[in-house]
Amino acid sequence: MAAGYATRLGELTKNKSKPLLEVANKPIVQHIADKVQQIPDIDEIFVVTNNKFYQDFLDWKNSYESSLKITIVNDNTVSNDDRLGAVGDIHFVIENMKVRDDLLVIAGDNLFGFSLPSFVDYFTERENKSIVAFKDLQDPLKVKGRYGVGILHGSQVIDFEEKPQEPRSTLAATACYLFSRDDLYLVREVAEDLGCDAPGNLVKHLATKSEMHGFVFTDHWFDIGSLDQLEEAGKLYDSPQS
Repeated sequence: MAAGYATRLGELTKNKSKPLLEVANKPIVQHIADKVQQIPDIDEIFVVTNNKFYQDFLDWKNSYESSLKITIVNDNTVSNDDRLGAVGDIHFVIENMKVRDDLLVIAGDNLFGFSLPSFVDYFTERENKSIVAFKDLQDPLKVKGRYGVGILHGSQVIDFEEKPQEPRSTLAATACYLFSRDDLYLVREVAEDLGCDAPGNLVKHLATKSEMHGFVFTDHWFDIGSLDQLEEAGKLYDSPQS
């Protein structure tokens, strides 16, 4: 997902999409694509963006040597005012690209340390039920008012709270999902009825109407929303051990 307008980053993203910002001399979206290509049996990568940055992503695709087919999808929005939102863009890709298979979804501004093959294995071990990745921040104060929070019973998501002031767990929801093909219709329900720009609604809806599991990790995770986070990610990815 790379269709946002990143208004919080000001001038830095006025004329550049956030996923095209570089971390360790490589666009964020390329770090993600490199990880996706480690997964066996992936058919194609869809990068959904907006009309403003569509050509920029085409240029990136043409410069990137990928072992997988990459399709840049234009959601035809032109500003933050008419954006489709995260859920809206997932739904847009499902409908316009005629997706009928299990679908891995990753936000284009998320960098994380866990391996995607292990994420897919987790999905398979849970009989192909939809999953979402949670970073265990291990401190309620780090979660409070900042992140969506998952409440699990075993591995199953039984509830979800959007940026709670009194969090019931320390599991921060990331924007990394693997949706079962059987649950894709639920994405449409959320997009049409519960709001296109609230991924937490999607997690809660799937947990209620179907079955969703949480993949909990403690590796690094950056949800790049500020210059400080961008610089912090750069330091880690520039380090020899990264």
